[in-house]
Amino acid sequence: MLRFLVDRLVRLVLVLVAITVVSFLFMHAIPGDPIALRLGEHATPVEVAHLRSSLGLDRPWFVQLALYLGAVARGDLGQSLFDAQPVAQKLGQYFPATMELALSAMLFAMLIGIPAGVIAAVRHGSAVDALTMSAALLGVSIPVFWLGWILVYLLAVLPSQHGLNLFPISGRIAVTYFIPARTHLVVVDALLAGNVRAALDALWHLVLPAVTLGTIPLAIVAKITRSGMLDVLSSDYVRTARAKGLGQRAVVLKHALRNALIPIITVLGLQTGLLLGGAVLTESVFAWPGVGRLAFQAISNRDMPLINGCILLFATVFVVVNAAVDLLYAVANPRIRYS
Repeated sequence: MLRFLVDRLVRLVLVLVAITVVSFLFMHAIPGDPIALRLGEHATPVEVAHLRSSLGLDRPWFVQLALYLGAVARGDLGQSLFDAQPVAQKLGQYFPATMELALSAMLFAMLIGIPAGVIAAVRHGSAVDALTMSAALLGVSIPVFWLGWILVYLLAVLPSQHGLNLFPISGRIAVTYFIPARTHLVVVDALLAGNVRAALDALWHLVLPAVTLGTIPLAIVAKITRSGMLDVLSSDYVRTARAKGLGQRAVVLKHALRNALIPIITVLGLQTGLLLGGAVLTESVFAWPGVGRLAFQAISNRDMPLINGCILLFATVFVVVNAAVDLLYAVANPRIRYS
């Protein structure tokens, strides 16, 4: 196990170094001047030159890259070119919102996708199977931004025109609540503060964006679960279990589902990593203050330190989540061991 963890740590460092170099070079190759964007079109050449020199952007690119890699190794991600705030501080402010949204979306996908896939496999060839897989195909096909706008209009805007306040349009919690920020996870902070009503309100704000973001993972999880269950249900040991007189529920849940968990865990891990990497469209539609929206703003402003910081965060999350998935393999299948 120790060797496995060390190997994953080395891979993480190599991946982060490679991504940092590639993103740094790519941002330098893109046309445009971030200093001119920050100062505006009325800035004088002297002001532009002074700010560029103070930020070290007048040095050769390889010198900038070496200095940046050295700073990152010390834990310093630099300062935003747009507002001069530390990049690490900005990521710490925005990432909890993305994590709260992504985990809620994956919980929604798991609670509906896995049972739907199991039912479709058990009722293979029936109308339930066809309906479930058709819904999954539809869920994968619908663009996220379009689904978000439709949900906002049908469940928030349209009811409000008739005096119904079903769902909030944006934000993480109503402005009437003041919750001390401890973990920056609004639901958790509300519970820690003992304010159950605020926690319920925060959960209510999560419903529409979580459903929007979780629809595609839900469809994928349902299809993978169905496929894995069909393979397992046709295996010899399942037929043996049925021959011994075990009930349908015991066969499906105890024998079939557990042995079909490996591909399901793989998909859940990949989707969680992708969602935690930043849900730009969903966060933009619902004005959700997460890292995806922050990255979009950084790209618009050509804020290179902030863009590189976001990319490093995305890569770190993805590698860590996939390492956790590999560890879960041993839990799902005792035959898997890491030496």
